[in-house]
Amino acid sequence: MIALITGANKGIGYQTARLLAEKGATVLIGARDAGRGQRAAGELEVRSVQLDVTSAESVASAAKWIEEEYGVLDVLVNNAGIMVSEDDPAAPSATPVDALRATYETNVFGVVAVTNALLPLLRRSAAGRIVNVSSGLASLTRMTDPQDEFWAANYLAYNSSKAALNMITVSYAKELAGTAVKVNAADPGYCATDINGHSGPRDPEQGAAVAVRLALLDADGPTGGFFEDAGTSPW
Repeated sequence: MIALITGANKGIGYQTARLLAEKGATVLIGARDAGRGQRAAGELEVRSVQLDVTSAESVASAAKWIEEEYGVLDVLVNNAGIMVSEDDPAAPSATPVDALRATYETNVFGVVAVTNALLPLLRRSAAGRIVNVSSGLASLTRMTDPQDEFWAANYLAYNSSKAALNMITVSYAKELAGTAVKVNAADPGYCATDINGHSGPRDPEQGAAVAVRLALLDADGPTGGFFEDAGTSPW
């Protein structure tokens, strides 16, 4: 099994890489900074590839390298994501449009670019799996419930980008219905990572567990869903 995880030199992506490697996968750490990717890969005894999801040239180069090295891709975990400082703690009406553009470049457009570039290799797999790392903050159900613990986390750019990612998940799952490729979104929970100043109560390994589970789904597993540790997450 060949598995690529984007943004995997730290945090949830790093733990996803570690857990998949422990389960016998040939893991490729995708990292914007080649040096950091190589260091992380060395620690885990896996391989790395330079991959900036916002760069068409970098995405194309990574896809070409994977094709030349392996000829197939079994698992793609779209983990790379950002939250720009202008989105926190600004009110939606005070959030600069440029903050949305920057966020969407990575969290939305980057996912589409990487997925499209690697889909031909995923289609060659007997059991292709795409996992998009989303967030509970993407849930319209939760974000419209005043009793929800994250009601006050009203981040316009980040939340809307992850909600868009959920729709991207559904869209690809519909296109690939009837094929061996399954596409799902993972809600890792509120994990302590760089994106939130390490303030979450969960650790990155706990957050990675749901992505790993979705990456290893068997043939009768779901597609087009949004999942957390406890099961299905509300849209």
